[in-house]
Amino acid sequence: EVTALVEWPVTLIGSFDEAFLNVPAEPLIYSMKDHQKYFPVNDKYGNLLNKFIFVANIESKDPQQVVFGNEKVIRPRLADAEFFFKTDKKQTLEQRLASLESVMFQKQLGTLKDKSERIAALSEFIASKIDENPINAHRAGLLSKTDLMSDMVLEFPQVQGTMGKYYALHDGEDNNVAQALEDQYRPRFSGDKLPEGNIGCAVAIADKIDTLVGIFGINQQPKGDKDPFALRRAAIGLIRIIIEKELNLDIKDLLTKSTELYGDKLTNENALEQVIEFVLGRYRAYYQEKDISVDVIQAVLAKSPMEPLDFDQRIKAVSFFKGLTEAKNLAAANKRVGNILAKFDGTLYESVKTTLTTEPAEIILAEKYQEIFNEVKPLMASKSYQAALTALALLREPIDTFFDSEMVMADDEAVKINRLTLLNDIRNSFFAIADISLLQY
Repeated sequence: EVTALVEWPVTLIGSFDEAFLNVPAEPLIYSMKDHQKYFPVNDKYGNLLNKFIFVANIESKDPQQVVFGNEKVIRPRLADAEFFFKTDKKQTLEQRLASLESVMFQKQLGTLKDKSERIAALSEFIASKIDENPINAHRAGLLSKTDLMSDMVLEFPQVQGTMGKYYALHDGEDNNVAQALEDQYRPRFSGDKLPEGNIGCAVAIADKIDTLVGIFGINQQPKGDKDPFALRRAAIGLIRIIIEKELNLDIKDLLTKSTELYGDKLTNENALEQVIEFVLGRYRAYYQEKDISVDVIQAVLAKSPMEPLDFDQRIKAVSFFKGLTEAKNLAAANKRVGNILAKFDGTLYESVKTTLTTEPAEIILAEKYQEIFNEVKPLMASKSYQAALTALALLREPIDTFFDSEMVMADDEAVKINRLTLLNDIRNSFFAIADISLLQY
């Protein structure tokens, strides 16, 4: 930005009164950067210094006068921040709760006070699911929007949440509650850092879910490239927090709870299903950034797992499986079985009848599958998907031999149904993890 403002750049260093460093660094930095295009300076520990670098558009014969002039300009800006900070501390965040009633979140969805109360209840619900303190989570959710009513945030909107943390600490709130007030907006953009603590995760998730459910609930969902409520960013942020913080949370549970908290405010009866579909649709963008191929993502999406952490484990397992030498043949076999079953309009047996497996290739396949199934069952129960797929990969040779040796659609109706039942069982064992027939080679 500064590069575009100058033709003959000359860098100079100014300073300001050290007393201003008693104000939190963030508003001081915004004063310097946004208002004056100055570069703030930190020490090697990341602490703000009372220095700033600025760029003049002239090589002055008396540079000190240019420095004095810029120091004079920045002083009242920093004094404003200092004044706001001192004034804001005269009122606690709790005392600001009532003023949230005067600010509308959205006409049909109520005020910021209403939103804070919903976030508090949902944060408490989430905290109980991840073994965190539900009382702290409720408190953080309740106070989450109070700093929006402070003079500092009205002047510097970019420090919302951050000032909430400072004011909460000044008020004597629990450290985890204070940190959660800053964490609630994270991640703000792609690649941004995630909430530090789990209370912050709970509030950040609750805030995003409340917005998603509310906006879909009044039929204001994104259309085309228009996303005024930044719902796509909220959904990806939600996925990132749950996966990267390894939280065992079920998206459908959270969305259902949020829908209940809205009561009769929502007019779209299909909101819950639409938000689930919307969130599932964001996985593709999330994983493509991590260089996961689209076919792997589609294979897992076919199962629509509701737990992002579970989704991630399946993605890793299928990515690993796709690299195995057996995978290509097994993907083709699954596709072939799917096509055969799609054309079959009869009823399969509940289980394979051993009395009807008479040919060597089908006997070997049935026995091998049963052996592997017994091994895979506990692996599936513990969500060890990679180990399960590795074990199932051993079916490649007996399946290939079976297809080469036998006619699935045998003349004998009972034999045909028995073979289809066996192939369906095998396909379902793979499909319990993902639809590997969608893998591309």
